Amino acid sequence: MKKLLLLCTGCFSTLLVIAQPNQTGGNKTEVINKMVRTDSSMTIKNQIIIKGQPVPYTANFGTLPVWDEDGKAIAGIFYTYYERSDVKDKTSRPLIISFNGGPGTASVWMEIGYTGPRILNIDDEGYPLQPYGLKDNPYSILDVADIVYVDPVNTGFSRTISKDIPTTKFFGVNEDIKYLAEWIGTFVTRKNRWASPKFLIGESYGTTRVSGLALALQESQWMYLNGVILVSPTELGIKRDGPIGQALMLPYYSATAWYHKKLAPALQQKDLTAFLPEVEDFTVNQLLPALAKGNTLSNAEKKQIASRMSYYSGLSETAILQQNLVIPVSFYWKELLRDEGYTIGRLDSRYKGIDRKDAGERPDYNAELNSWLHSFTPAINMYLREELGYKTDLKYNMFGPVYPWNNNNDRTGENLRLAMAENPYLYLLVQSGYYDGACDYFNAKYNMWQMDPGGKLKERMTWKGFRSGHMMYLRKEDLITANDQLREFIKKAIPKTGTPAKY
Repeated sequence: MKKLLLLCTGCFSTLLVIAQPNQTGGNKTEVINKMVRTDSSMTIKNQIIIKGQPVPYTANFGTLPVWDEDGKAIAGIFYTYYERSDVKDKTSRPLIISFNGGPGTASVWMEIGYTGPRILNIDDEGYPLQPYGLKDNPYSILDVADIVYVDPVNTGFSRTISKDIPTTKFFGVNEDIKYLAEWIGTFVTRKNRWASPKFLIGESYGTTRVSGLALALQESQWMYLNGVILVSPTELGIKRDGPIGQALMLPYYSATAWYHKKLAPALQQKDLTAFLPEVEDFTVNQLLPALAKGNTLSNAEKKQIASRMSYYSGLSETAILQQNLVIPVSFYWKELLRDEGYTIGRLDSRYKGIDRKDAGERPDYNAELNSWLHSFTPAINMYLREELGYKTDLKYNMFGPVYPWNNNNDRTGENLRLAMAENPYLYLLVQSGYYDGACDYFNAKYNMWQMDPGGKLKERMTWKGFRSGHMMYLRKEDLITANDQLREFIKKAIPKTGTPAKY
């Protein structure tokens, strides 16, 4: 990768100073970059081929401050900002603001796994390869939009300036949304992007974050978006206690059993998306009412429901009856391949794990997450420190300490609905993997049903499914399709010149 260092500026809040011997036998003082940077910037130039066409771009990276009520910097937020450099007029150039989840994880996953110009070295199904490293991403959306990847406090290289800063300012559903809305306002102003169409994309807990930000940006920054993209969304504060939450997991179980060839031949010989509507119909119209009946359900009815659940889930009827028709998801990950000596992954159930013993109610570890950390961690450190040249001794937090996290008053799904109601320009795209057991695809559909019970926003909401898991883009076929969907969504969500935002 050819690169040219253009600019390096920085303001630091704390320094680590050490003394080293010099050639004359004395000491010299050297400043080591194990520090919290609150306001710093570096830029390189590069070029990538996307869809057969050269796309020159700049990568601007560094930190921008989080300010307190008195205008004092209390944290430095690390970001990487990719801007196509042959587009002079930015007024119609879309800006994508990207977050991952956790809530304590950095934006590494989508930056070097999905939408960014550099992508990690993995096989076509997403498994680690050595030597570790990166390559150009010919499917990146940088041809149609500029992208900034944001690491919230304690993720990536982002830190508070002092341990004395109370974490309650950052670590909570609404606290997170509040300070990041302010930060986005600072970023958009610094980069002169107020005129640009703007989009938020979030993955996993990042979907909670961007759903809340859609309304917060309108209310606190007076910034109106064109689109929100939810990748593997959480529950978004939409309650589903009791039978609803218990029932909604069955379609995910069925998809996973199909992948591992654990279904009866009548289902196994069908294509995945050909039989899932049948499972979804059973879930809503038979399983949910049965679970709601509780102990008033007759033994004959219970056995009939268990038999159908067994047919769709790949588990034995006996195991399902022993669980009173409620299959704990951790039990499913342990049970489905128990006879083969494997567990299955939580975030992507295509992945297999090996436990110390076959007995038990849950797997010893998350097979998929360890696989992802295996490939992503070396790659992001090589990329930021070596390719981009960001010099620091700070640890890059793949998962940072952000607990206790305040989950009170999570109304992010309703916030997103209200933002869409207030802003006729605002569109929603949801992308889900069929084999995701943490943020499953059917619950993602349920979110949309409950966000818009009147159906008035339905035409601006789109759901797309993929034959992979939580990070569906790690599978090459889905990487290509998903990025093309983003291109189409961006185009659809930007109105023609002169089109008013009105009902």
